[in-house]
Amino acid sequence: MTNYLLAGGGTAGHVNPLLALADAIKLAEPGAKVWALGTAEGLEAELVPARGYELVTVAKLPFPRRPSAYALKFPFRFAAAVGGLKRFMRVHQVDVVVGFGGYASAPAYVAAKQLGIPVVVHEANSLPGFANKLGAKSAKAVAVAFANTPLPGAIHLGMPLRREVEVIAGTEPGSAERALIRAQAREHFGFDQTAPVLLVTGGSLGAKRINDAIEGARSVLDAAGIQVLHIVGGRSDLAPLDAGSYKRIGYCDRMDLAIAAADFAVSRAGASTVSEFAAVGLPAVYVPYAVGNGEQRFNVEALVASGGGILVADADFDAAWVRNQLVPLVSDSRGLSKYAAAAREHGIADGTARLFALVQGVLPPKN
Repeated sequence: MTNYLLAGGGTAGHVNPLLALADAIKLAEPGAKVWALGTAEGLEAELVPARGYELVTVAKLPFPRRPSAYALKFPFRFAAAVGGLKRFMRVHQVDVVVGFGGYASAPAYVAAKQLGIPVVVHEANSLPGFANKLGAKSAKAVAVAFANTPLPGAIHLGMPLRREVEVIAGTEPGSAERALIRAQAREHFGFDQTAPVLLVTGGSLGAKRINDAIEGARSVLDAAGIQVLHIVGGRSDLAPLDAGSYKRIGYCDRMDLAIAAADFAVSRAGASTVSEFAAVGLPAVYVPYAVGNGEQRFNVEALVASGGGILVADADFDAAWVRNQLVPLVSDSRGLSKYAAAAREHGIADGTARLFALVQGVLPPKN
């Protein structure tokens, strides 16, 4: 029996691939023990127990970026977190640590290194975070979701996807299986089976720029016969609305069905979203988040270059762009097919299996 400690959290981009790997482990090795390591504040605190896995928590310890009282205390707090994890790993005889980045990963990497436990690092974004840069220095193997991620010796194997999305990605576009999934997805949301469907999402919290642009162009989208599933996110003040061809919801707990129902999408360019859309062959207009280190733009760079999507700067995406550019795109069925084929050609549908195989390859032999 193998004991796995999967470390990561904070955002869906860290938690979802962690859970995808956990599910693959339990499917292949029902007797294996799997723990997820995260913080009490991140999304993992909700998502991990809901999936049936035990969550081990450590203190949320951001790396200090400037001199402060916190910076003075940080080395002692970090050492305490490492010490606690070393005790956990010894008691539970952890065989391997797989890290996905985030606050919980860094002390796990250090603890595993000090105990001689092999580490595998998976970096979801094109621009790696500090924790994974640290872990990659001593890891037995490093995997990346995007080929342009600058981690030395990394293997490009894609993103571990949610099982329900893998099922869609495993069907051929135009096949009877894909057609059935599409029909059921459209029925779920109450959409017509023949008119095009546009999926709009800005992530779990939403994106005001995207929401405002779609809201401002609703009448044009309707006049063009385009059905819209608009997921506005948790921070939006736009109320849920069902206006026939236009459905507005705050949160979608069946993103697999939303993806299956759609012909085209408008979205931020988070790593998981880009990877899922590409794997199933859903082309999109990507509007990268304009704040931070610009990682979202790099996440979608290669996909756009391959013809599987379109990149639009946040400042340029408005109601006029929707009317003048997006509506003709979605209305062109032949053009949509070309975009969809390019997206699927670029995507990786079996990232979970690839990562699991990589982890198996670093496991020490059992006596």
